[in-house]
Amino acid sequence: MIKAVDVSKSYGSQVLFKDITFNINSGEKIGLVGRNGNGKSTLFQMILRNIEPDSGEISIPKNYRIGYLEQHIKFTQETVLEEGCLNLPDFDKGSEWKVKKILTGLGFTMDDMMKHPSLFSGGYQIRLNLAKVLVSSPNLLLLDEPNNYLDIVAIRWLEGFLNQWPGEIMLITHDRNFMDSISTHTLLIHRQKIRKIEGDTEKIYAQIAQEEEIHEKTRLNEVKKREKTELFINRFRAKARLASLVQSRVKALEKMEKIEKLEEIYDLDFSFNSAPFQAANMMTLENISFSYDPSEPLINDVSLTIGKKDRICIIGKNGKGKSTLMRIMAGQLSPTEGTVKTHPVLKLGYYAQTNVANLNENRMIYEEIMSADPKCLMEKARGISGAMMFGGDIATKKISVLSGGEKSRVLLGKILVAESHMILLDEPTNHLDMESCEALLNAIEEFEGSVVLVTHNELFLHTLATRLVVFDRGEINVYDYTYQEFLDRVGWEDNTKKPVKNLKSVNKDKISDKNELKKEKAKIVQEKSRVLKPLEDEIKKIEKNIEILELEKNQNNELLVKASMDGDAKQIIDLSKKNNFIDKQIESFYNNLAALSGKFEEESKKYI
Repeated sequence: MIKAVDVSKSYGSQVLFKDITFNINSGEKIGLVGRNGNGKSTLFQMILRNIEPDSGEISIPKNYRIGYLEQHIKFTQETVLEEGCLNLPDFDKGSEWKVKKILTGLGFTMDDMMKHPSLFSGGYQIRLNLAKVLVSSPNLLLLDEPNNYLDIVAIRWLEGFLNQWPGEIMLITHDRNFMDSISTHTLLIHRQKIRKIEGDTEKIYAQIAQEEEIHEKTRLNEVKKREKTELFINRFRAKARLASLVQSRVKALEKMEKIEKLEEIYDLDFSFNSAPFQAANMMTLENISFSYDPSEPLINDVSLTIGKKDRICIIGKNGKGKSTLMRIMAGQLSPTEGTVKTHPVLKLGYYAQTNVANLNENRMIYEEIMSADPKCLMEKARGISGAMMFGGDIATKKISVLSGGEKSRVLLGKILVAESHMILLDEPTNHLDMESCEALLNAIEEFEGSVVLVTHNELFLHTLATRLVVFDRGEINVYDYTYQEFLDRVGWEDNTKKPVKNLKSVNKDKISDKNELKKEKAKIVQEKSRVLKPLEDEIKKIEKNIEILELEKNQNNELLVKASMDGDAKQIIDLSKKNNFIDKQIESFYNNLAALSGKFEEESKKYI
């Protein structure tokens, strides 16, 4: 158990914490929340002993291991697999299968594992760092925005992995849905204090809102009471016969507690500026194809019509062409085949994280926002700056001194300058805090025009999406329904909970009768089930056996720790032999699992 007692930390005049106290107990999975700049990452660094508190103490048990996701990239091995194996604990050396399992879940293929880490993008290198943390079997996992560089499939895998994690977790993420699906407790940094509850983010924010409402009502009542008392004293001070009453009120006034007004906290508060649009359709993509390398097509034969008030979400694994498709819609790229038809009066707003590099570092915030539209006056730019939480003198800060999250808000501010019929948003939640993500979600919901959004945030998908463009199974498919319907009907390739029901092989033109079409679909589903069900059952059986063996090994490891503390050499030798035998069994099962999974994948392709 980790225990923090009366911890305070300041940087100059900025106070992050003031006498905070909390515990991290055995088996707790804690979501750490608070606004950007409130000290979440600083608290992590204090637990890691990289930063010392100004006062107070954080006590950590002896031999308690902490795993932390590093953003710093430093690799020493020749292959991804070898690098991943570096962090296996001494009692687990040789368990290469564990590393393979985690790397696969995070999106690495078996071929990728034999490549040098330097060949991968920064995002995949962070994934490798995450894998190294997960395989190290620490008592406590400290994860600071682990899903920033993960696509939706890897995020769903990580969610399942963390839910099965036997130790403690402390998690920072802007993705509220992801946090609530994992955490058993929530720890909130708020007004330089800390609050911990059992339950999710909604529960703790509701408690705080209620308490602050009561605080303000109590304060106002106290002000009224004080004013009445002062009025009585001033009115009757000169009357001798009321002197005792006046004196009594004076004493009461001196004893009266003065409740301070809570400092106002500014939220991101904005709305996209929608322009009226009369036509039915805004943009049409007809048989779009695109490739940077002719031998490796990235986008192939995609057709999509965007109408009024559409909410279209583009989802799938990273590196498959989602952002490229957005750039084609934005007119920054031309398709190698096919056409993009936009309505002649269409006003388009486009947000992409890569556009941060295009900000002028020498401009002040309001100047950069003004630059998005020559007609924008300073008064309007300062107003938008305030809506983006750059109120007052903060709007005169240079772009060069802003953090990644602050620059993201400047980009959003630039979109708000001019009216739009349609906005394209490419992963807009990265580097925003939880409160800012909710403000963005509300702004998208209220926008009168159309929105096309690339996101891995499942809260956004469930709330917004009425249509989907899905990059999965080596294809790009358009689905005219919600994200939940997609999960129910189709599901992700890597998610075995839902069967694949993409029946593209059925020639619908030749089957005009709906009943015949249903029969044809039923035959395909039946045949698919007959072939794949035995393989799926065998895979589940092997996974169950691995799970049982892992549980047995974890129990042995606990006994090993006790034997080591007791100095029981015989017990240590016996348990080590048992674990070595278990490792061989697990590796054998894992090899069988890899072979069966490959066969299952090949057979599945026949029914797509």
